[in-house]
Formats: sequence, C-alpha cells, structure tokens
Amino acid sequence: MFSSESEIHEVVRGFETCKTDKTAFKHRDHITVAVCYLQTMDTNGAVERMRTGLRRFVDHHGVAREKYSEEVTIYWIKLIAEKLTELTPGASLVDQCNYVISSIAHIPASRVATEESLARS
Repeated sequence: MFSSESEIHEVVRGFETCKTDKTAFKHRDHITVAVCYLQTMDTNGAVERMRTGLRRFVDHHGVAREKYSEEVTIYWIKLIAEKLTELTPGASLVDQCNYVISSIAHIPASRVATEESLARS
C-alpha cells in the first residue's frame, strides 16, 4: 500500500516514461495509474490516456501489441471510476489508490475477459 503521493506519482512517471521494466509493472500499478488519470479527466479521457500509454509501453518494451486489449482497458477504467464514487469526497490520492487496490486488485484478468464477452452477447 502507498504511504505518500510521491510514491504514486513515481509509479505514473515510470509508466509514462517507460522507465519501469515490463516485468515490474504489475496489476497494482495499472490500477494506480488509472486512479491518477481519473483525478483530472472523465472516464473517456482516462481510457484514451491509458490506451496511449499502454501502447507506448508495450512498443517500448518489445511486447506484442496483441497483449493490449481495448475491452479490458475500458472495463478496468469503468470499474475503478465506480469504486472511486464509494469514497468520501475529498479523499486523498493515497486513500483513493489504497482503497481501489484493496477492493479490486484480486480480480483476475480472465474474469474480466469472461464478463466482457458476456456483456457483448
């Protein structure tokens, strides 16, 4: 869990500059970046910024573009935005990140893919 905003901003900076190694950028970090993006933009803006960042990140690290899933990105951003509404207005960034991570970090990607395919049916 995070204890300061500087820790959170370091995660975002490492992602955006591609300085974080591909093996070090974990699910918790994806969630952290999304929470930060949702601080200053709506869901659509956060999806766009995450899409752009993830594509740059996978390209930089030589990861196959097929690893990126638009449906999964949209699902997570929407879920994170929903979780943020459960917090008291004015909750700190640290509290927001820690709450969302503790609430949803355990959800496996395979479940996301299953829920997305069911939603499209």
